[in-house]
Amino acid sequence: MSTENDRPAPPPTSASIILLTLAHRVEAELAAGLAELNLTVARLALLGHIASVPGASFSDLARMGGISVQSVHTAVKAMVAGGWVRDRTARAGSASTIELTAKGRRLLRAAEAVIAEVDERLFGTAAEPFQRQVGAALVAAFENRNTR
Repeated sequence: MSTENDRPAPPPTSASIILLTLAHRVEAELAAGLAELNLTVARLALLGHIASVPGASFSDLARMGGISVQSVHTAVKAMVAGGWVRDRTARAGSASTIELTAKGRRLLRAAEAVIAEVDERLFGTAAEPFQRQVGAALVAAFENRNTR
């Protein structure tokens, strides 16, 4: 017969595991909301990079997203077909100037609304106190990163 003393001790608290667990939950919530817009988390990131860095090249976008240039080409091609972005200089061997279209800007605004809903649900006033603290700490750390 085992006793409480026979139970293994709980693992040490790990910031990495806590953040990873929350990240999986955030990604699942975002993916569900973005699916209604026919958008993925990865494509949302790419749209955000295109919007925030005018004139970014395929290589720039790949570096920012931590993905291959080939993956960026594939994604941008699909976004061009969807009418979300345009490539002003799409010629073989030429540097590209990729930019959002009006449709892409509307999509990005709709995605931002999804992000706000997920933020509120997971880190807002009705969320568990622990998650509210984590959300506030992450935002504060990010906002203060250049003030040190």
